[in-house]
Order: sequence, then structure tokens, then C-alpha cells
Amino acid sequence: MTVKDAPARADLAATDDIGWAVRLLAATPTHEHRDPELLRRWARAADAFGSALAPVACEARIVERDGGLELGLLARYTSRPPTVELYTDTIDLAERVVDARGWRDWYPPGSVRAAALAHEAVHVHLHHGPAKAALKNALGHSALRLGRLRVSGHVAGAEEVAAHAYARTVCGLGRSPLLLTAALAAEAEARSGSANGSNPPPARDARREN
Repeated sequence: MTVKDAPARADLAATDDIGWAVRLLAATPTHEHRDPELLRRWARAADAFGSALAPVACEARIVERDGGLELGLLARYTSRPPTVELYTDTIDLAERVVDARGWRDWYPPGSVRAAALAHEAVHVHLHHGPAKAALKNALGHSALRLGRLRVSGHVAGAEEVAAHAYARTVCGLGRSPLLLTAALAAEAEARSGSANGSNPPPARDARREN
């Protein structure tokens, strides 16, 4: 099945960037029974945090390769040694999906690769610096309270939301890459023949090995 043959099934763009961020969090293990309003609050905080980050250079080695479609990946950061893998076959498919869905005004030519690299650069930044603690504080989730003492808790998936927001901002995109990963998930579902007419959760950009 070609990208043009993929059924529209639903207007994915009707869900805004925060809506897709909430979907990502809701699909993340540990959040199955969270209050939707709490997930929305975390999504907004993570999006705002990523949008406000100053530009960061990617300090990891960059490798381009095929095989992303089989893995379901656009890009991946691995820390040993620090490496960002960009999957050219998935990036090429994403560019075709952009054209097929009429989203070129949001994602200019070449922006998919740039956004994937920016996204992973933030993961490198958060992995090695104090920004990870700053993100926890911004989310306001408490893992422990003892009187005035508050220990900020980890919110699974929040780093992904922040990285997508950062990529949208620094690459000047009209919409978050979360929308594009949702379209890629829909395309993969259509190719597998398992389409069921519902909006899929956005695909992850990477699986990380720490």
C-alpha cells in the first residue's frame, strides 16, 4: 500500500498538540488510570518547558541508517557511547506522509530530519545535565512530601513531550512532530491491515538504551 492509498479514517490534525501530548502520556505505562486533567496539566507543563529551552547542539555522534520502518523508529539515542541514530527510510516515509496529507506548510522540506535530530539532542541534553531536574520541578509532581520537604517525582513520557515541543520550536514547525508520528502510526496500522477506525496514539520517536 502506498501513502496515497492510506485511508483518511480521521482528521488527525483536528487534535491539537497538547491533545496529542495527553494521548502520549495516557499510553505510557504507569499512567493508565491517571486523571485526564492531571495528564493535561503535565502535558502543558512539559510542552512549555520544551518550548522555552535554549537551542542545544547535539553532542552525540550522529549515524544515519535504514531499518527504522521495521523497528518503528524515526530516531534513537543510545548513551553507550552517546550516539543518535537517524533512520532514513522512516524519515523518507514521513516526508511522503506530509505531502499526502497536505501538511507541507507545517513541515517544510527537510524539516523531518531536522526535527528528529533536535528531538534527540534534547534527550542527550537531559541525560547529561541539570535540565532533567528542572523538568521534574516544572511538572510539579511530588514523589514524597515530609513537612516542607518535597521530592520531585518522575513523570514517564514527559521528556518525550518536552523534546517534541523543543523540536517544534527550534525548527519553526507549524505543528508538533507528535502529529506527524501519529500519522506514521496510522500509516503503519493501515499497512498492517489492522485499521479499526480509531485515532492511534502517537508513535514514539525512539527507544533509548541507558
